[in-house]
Amino acid sequence: MKNKMILFLGLFLATSVSVLAQSETISPARKQAIDSLALEKVKDLSKYVSIIGSKETQFSEANRVMDRAEELFSPGAEMGVSSINTNEIAYYKIRRYFERLMALNYDRVNITWYDIQYISDLERQPDGRYVGVVTVYQRFEGTSIETGMTYKDTTKKDITIYVEKKQTQIAGRTIEFWDVMLGDVRVTETSA
Repeated sequence: MKNKMILFLGLFLATSVSVLAQSETISPARKQAIDSLALEKVKDLSKYVSIIGSKETQFSEANRVMDRAEELFSPGAEMGVSSINTNEIAYYKIRRYFERLMALNYDRVNITWYDIQYISDLERQPDGRYVGVVTVYQRFEGTSIETGMTYKDTTKKDITIYVEKKQTQIAGRTIEFWDVMLGDVRVTETSA
């Protein structure tokens, strides 16, 4: 009888927690604020990529910006890299991607992101997080002065967006808030 009671209590608690987690939805006003925050973080990433990739950026400044850029991402996130010279797409952990970007063998590098927009609405996941996708177009131009060679491409990238409820302590009180983290950045197409 005692085992049945413990089993019943365990099932009741599991069901209650599941229902509670699923019943928490994001209001339209909160969703709009989250969407704005997600797009702002993607725009910040765009600036950071441009700074890290620029050959005019001092090494110490590039490292500082890499640290800031890494904070935008969820742990384990990867960035896709492609080229018009091959059909392969390589994926690197975020820090490694930035290190490789900084070390590109060009005298001048110009990277711009444009047409940043949501392509999928936020959808609730079983774990309580919300997931969406933002798409961007990246224009890359690298120039070697010595050889006179210029490489250019445009890459469409899809960035996974994670939204989850977090907690922080402020003046001894626990405050809950929705946070946005960037996930994997997948290459969907590359053209000249």
